[in-house]
Amino acid sequence: MAHPTVAAQLVEMLRDAGVRRVYGVVGDSLNPIVDAIRHTDGIEWVHVSNEEGGAFAAAAEAQVTGRLAVCAGSCGPGNTHLIQGLYDAHRSGTPVLAIASHVQSQEIGTGFFQETHPERVFQECSYWCEVVTPKQMPHALRVAVQTAVGRRGVSVVVLPGDLAAEESGGPTEAMTLVTEPSPVRPAPDQVAALAEAINSARTVTLFCGAGCAGAHDEVMELAGRVLAPVGHALGGKEVIQHDNPYDVGMNGLLGYGAAHKATHEADLLVLLGTDFPYTNFLPQRRTAQVDADVSHLGRRTPLEVAVHGDVGETIRALLPLLEQKKDRRFLESMLRQHAEALEKVVGAYASRVEHMRPIHPEYVAAQLDELAADDAVFTVDTGMCNVWAARYLTPNGRRRVIGSFKHGSMANALPHAVGAQFADRDRQVVSMSGDGGLAMLLGELITVRLHRLPVKIVLFNNASLGMVKLEMMVDGIPDFQTDHEPTDFTAIAEGVGIRAMRVEDPRDVRDTLVRGLAEPGPVLMEFVTDANALSIPPAITGEQIRGFAASATKTVLGGGVGKMIDLARANLRNVPRP
Repeated sequence: MAHPTVAAQLVEMLRDAGVRRVYGVVGDSLNPIVDAIRHTDGIEWVHVSNEEGGAFAAAAEAQVTGRLAVCAGSCGPGNTHLIQGLYDAHRSGTPVLAIASHVQSQEIGTGFFQETHPERVFQECSYWCEVVTPKQMPHALRVAVQTAVGRRGVSVVVLPGDLAAEESGGPTEAMTLVTEPSPVRPAPDQVAALAEAINSARTVTLFCGAGCAGAHDEVMELAGRVLAPVGHALGGKEVIQHDNPYDVGMNGLLGYGAAHKATHEADLLVLLGTDFPYTNFLPQRRTAQVDADVSHLGRRTPLEVAVHGDVGETIRALLPLLEQKKDRRFLESMLRQHAEALEKVVGAYASRVEHMRPIHPEYVAAQLDELAADDAVFTVDTGMCNVWAARYLTPNGRRRVIGSFKHGSMANALPHAVGAQFADRDRQVVSMSGDGGLAMLLGELITVRLHRLPVKIVLFNNASLGMVKLEMMVDGIPDFQTDHEPTDFTAIAEGVGIRAMRVEDPRDVRDTLVRGLAEPGPVLMEFVTDANALSIPPAITGEQIRGFAASATKTVLGGGVGKMIDLARANLRNVPRP
């Protein structure tokens, strides 16, 4: 009995594993795969303008749904275009499978037209990357899918185009998948050591990352038991900041509030589910860390206690061993300083920013936060858009904020929005794009229009690479090649058939957002913003201050406003009592 072709079997097994679409650009070496999709119900081919955009889209779909998503690229340049988005997906812990087509099998190793070696190219951004032959099917695909889903990262199936059309090595089999890794239970002696360190510490600060997902209530109970301020990294914002009476803001390059002081002035800092990379923002002294990935433990800062475990599992095991702390002075001090830090910014800017021209980007972000849906998905470009999202978007447990937070790639926001919108066409998806990022993958505007995706693009157009400008200023270098001739992106969007609005007067910001967010289809709202509205970290060294002084004088904003000031005031008035 004949078996199906490799391509037909691959497509059918992906569909049965829950995959509903494959993002890519068609090409001759992918023809058997594309044709198999055409003949298979329940799965579709999504044409994108650049395979890089397809990989970003797959990554965002997987983050929104929690399920495997798939992208594909034809041989040579087609699959090397995938690499940026795959790096982003892999470093974000996102289950994505990439189909990297290869030149015909008999030509491999001859320097044939468009020949690369994808099994080497993708090694650094995947957990599994192998050339698959017909005799290895369907087993190899099961391994690839289970690795991506189980380890939460990328698998790459390298498939020569001619072999995709050949008969597979066995009948199609159902895949029974472990869709999520089981929570890591910490060793009792590690939990006991952490309890001892916390009980003996006079003051404790908790600093949380994306690894706290699903453990919000446990973190709050721990904070209440030890009267700890709770700060977060950018990756932890959407999972830990909401309903958090102990919130002291964010640490790091994009940080605000009292998180930096709280992490440095506590007797013990406890890192929960974060691989926070900026060691210069960590105190490099009494620190404990809890993480489900053992390789994260101690790689950023020396540890007094290391616990290999899921955050929720660890806290549930820890709580019975902890004494209730009574002294609230440290917590109250940090909450007060957090509120004062935000008040200072409000007093300095809130009364003026609505009328300042060019438009100040933080005003746009604050208005967007107010008007966007309670379950909106925000996709955020790398650079200053990260700052505005970190400081002005208010999480509530239902909103999502997706960005290239670990890989730091430009141009991620719009293709991320494509994948998030495909995951749910009825959910509001907002791309917070910078002009530099949008220009880099400008063709994805055509993708949005082609598929009639109701993505709302909020464009911060300052005709500048703002974060690069800031980095130059910190180093004392006059900014160079960061500011460019302004581009009318509204005209470009209208040229591809997308409803577009351009705003230069701050008095029109709110009304434009109201109208744009209410439109049924795709909309680009372009806000011409101040290129000199930058933002400094929560702690700055003397050397960095001298760098600013040596560079041209700029308008630099130093905190977050929006709804966070109201939350900070409320937390200060209502310090939780044990």
